Amino acid sequence: MYTRSNMLRASIWAYILATSWAQYAEQMLAQNPCSSKTTCSDCIRTASCAWCFAAEFNGPRCFNPAIEGGTAGCDEAYIFNPDNDLATTSSRELSRAKGRMGMGSSYYEESASAKGGGFAAAGGAAGGAAGAGGHGENLVQIKPQKVGLKLRMNQKQVLTFEYSQAQDYPVDLYYLMDLSRSMKNDKEKLSTLGSLLSSTMRNITSNFRIGFGSFVDKLVMPYVSTVPKSLISPCDGCAAPYGFKNQMSLSKDTDFFDQAVAKADVSGNLDAPEGGFDAIMQAVVCKSEIGWRDQARRLLVFSTDAGFHYAGDGKLGGIVQPNDGECHMENDSYTHSTLQDYPSISQINLKVKEHAINVIFAVTAEQISVYEELSKHIEGSSSGVLSDDSGNVVDLVREQYNKITSTVEMKDTASDALQITYYSSCLGGKEVVQTNKCDGLKVGDVVKFTAEITLKECPKDPSKWKQMFNIYPVGVSEMLAVEVEMICDCPCEHKNHFAYNDSPLVCSGHGISACGVCVCEPGRFGKGCECSAHGGVSLEQERGCRPTNASTGPLCSGRGTCICGVCECEKMDDPNKVISGPFCECDNFTCDMNHEKLCSGQGECVCGRCNCRPEYTGPACQCLLDQKPCISPENGEICSGNGKCVCGQCVCNVNDNRHYSGKYCEKCPTCPGRCGEFKECVLCEVHKRGPLFQPDKPVGEQCGNCALFPVVEEGKLVANENQSEHLCSFYDDEDCLYLYVYSYPESHQVHIRAQKERDCPKKVFILGIVLGVIAAIVLVGLALLMLWKMVTTIHDRREFARFEKERMMAKWDTGENPIYKQATSTFKNPTYAGK
Repeated sequence: MYTRSNMLRASIWAYILATSWAQYAEQMLAQNPCSSKTTCSDCIRTASCAWCFAAEFNGPRCFNPAIEGGTAGCDEAYIFNPDNDLATTSSRELSRAKGRMGMGSSYYEESASAKGGGFAAAGGAAGGAAGAGGHGENLVQIKPQKVGLKLRMNQKQVLTFEYSQAQDYPVDLYYLMDLSRSMKNDKEKLSTLGSLLSSTMRNITSNFRIGFGSFVDKLVMPYVSTVPKSLISPCDGCAAPYGFKNQMSLSKDTDFFDQAVAKADVSGNLDAPEGGFDAIMQAVVCKSEIGWRDQARRLLVFSTDAGFHYAGDGKLGGIVQPNDGECHMENDSYTHSTLQDYPSISQINLKVKEHAINVIFAVTAEQISVYEELSKHIEGSSSGVLSDDSGNVVDLVREQYNKITSTVEMKDTASDALQITYYSSCLGGKEVVQTNKCDGLKVGDVVKFTAEITLKECPKDPSKWKQMFNIYPVGVSEMLAVEVEMICDCPCEHKNHFAYNDSPLVCSGHGISACGVCVCEPGRFGKGCECSAHGGVSLEQERGCRPTNASTGPLCSGRGTCICGVCECEKMDDPNKVISGPFCECDNFTCDMNHEKLCSGQGECVCGRCNCRPEYTGPACQCLLDQKPCISPENGEICSGNGKCVCGQCVCNVNDNRHYSGKYCEKCPTCPGRCGEFKECVLCEVHKRGPLFQPDKPVGEQCGNCALFPVVEEGKLVANENQSEHLCSFYDDEDCLYLYVYSYPESHQVHIRAQKERDCPKKVFILGIVLGVIAAIVLVGLALLMLWKMVTTIHDRREFARFEKERMMAKWDTGENPIYKQATSTFKNPTYAGK
């Protein structure tokens, strides 16, 4: 009985010892993953690891220089520890604004006023920095233009670049219109708006071109009636149906645009959806036929009052060949309408991105919901409501162009092996946030972005270890080209390196020597490939020291010793740090830290992960579950209802139309706020006027139920952003501007400060101006009449004087009669000379 008890006790202690060693080894592996790597390739694919490829070296070849004393006893000449490398190969300066800068700025200021339009800002947004006289050649909007990267796996590389919109940047606008019979009125209206559209766009850029195309549908049933008569004229006054026609390539001749629209005849089809996707695809990919320029903002305005056919619908007409996304145009007409199916949404999106074209869907109110959903799946596209006769197309294009050009969004074409995260403070913000999109751009604005590029994994195909991708602003043809060379293996693993030896004299003749270690043939293992997998016993024992019970991988997680199929985990110098687990896979000291405390001091580290207390959460137990710090004093909601509470702080929602910010996500520059809620009461309580003001009632009751009690201040009112004040401005019935700000201090009650004096326009004496204008006209008329009289009098006098002079100068012939001779003769004495 005693013997059995001792044996049981010894077994228990052995198990406890094995478990302790297993936990210890796992902790060491988590702390230093380099020690488990057996090849140079695996080593350098692990962050912070270096490899020693010296021939005679007994220590761990893969080591962490930061932990193991720099070189770990290896000669520096034999250490391979590559770092990321960034080399800029092309970095031209951003173009700078000139020429039209003043006009662009004045337009922006006007648009920002309380009564100004919204599109003039696009004049500024279209510009940014000009450098080529508005011709679009050699303009630079992104800097640098080309860089080269050498990336090591799981090691971040920071790439900083700048973007600035070039002023007076060329614009190509192609108007693609549905010319089915229901769009007849729209066509007639558009033919009269071409000049206005052109002149409006020239307020943005002096280098503007416009084109026109139309579409109906495929010439097969059930889309179009194939009766011979209907193929000639499907309806009264209709032209023959067609798929897509380029009525006018991009040109500066707006008069020709008007003529092209007027001459284009409407046609007809049978079903409600149209073949617009065919037309969009051809208008995008047929670059030379349409006339798209390389350096220009490219706009494709798609106008229709119906839905669209997409990939798969062609099968109803017997068309099964998929759309190939290529250009098929002859004589300005789409030739493959009856040969290929409609393109898919993803094909449209791919080609739009490839050719950097912004699509504007100008559709009727009945179809706007469909095209708004479609625009979410096509990069750089937007949508707007078109009036029944397209009379608002100019305003719609202005509005959408303003929206497009005042926003920059960075995208990339990187492969799945790369992870790219973008950061920016946008327009000079103090805080750099993770975002690839900035709004509110205008002329002269330079936006700086930072991209963190990480190689997540090395592709299995070594030919893909050199790649090239582009970082580009959506809808702009310029880009930053990035050449990537992935550091996925070691030079000493290739022939012609002095540390590579494939002689049969090395590695027991069953492998090659690379980077100082043997790479054994299949079925062989050991330091010198001296062991065979067919030996049986030792291999089976080693399988018990691997978590997956496999024949490959580190024994005991690289943090212990395999003894008779059982892992004995290593012990740490600190007795409080323990490696545990049957395979040494666990530890209690490699969990996430916060404020230099393991698990923030709010939990326990169990097998490399934090086990938090009930009131805490997060990878390092750093987050309180209590959401009280996120409750807004303004409305009592968590993050004002505009965000989520994460770790006691608000993370605000951001979408295309609303961007919330602030401690409680209470700020939203693009939102109306609560200004309209207080305006009537402020007008009544401060300025004693407005619809709520009742002068016949006592002083305290003149404003009804208003009880805001605003603080009236002298001078110009300015909002204090540090106190989360919101500035509000409105015009009263006398066109006077009154200002006030509201906020929610610690009392959680609304607090309002109002400007005492209103800003009223100066009174104009209309009657005086009218009388002055009349008097001025009369005086100018009298002055002109007197001037005319004076000029004619002087002219007449000059003519009379000339006449008198010529009459006096006339000499009549008074010669003597040659027959008659007088009786006396007269002689003059020259000497006397009449004296």
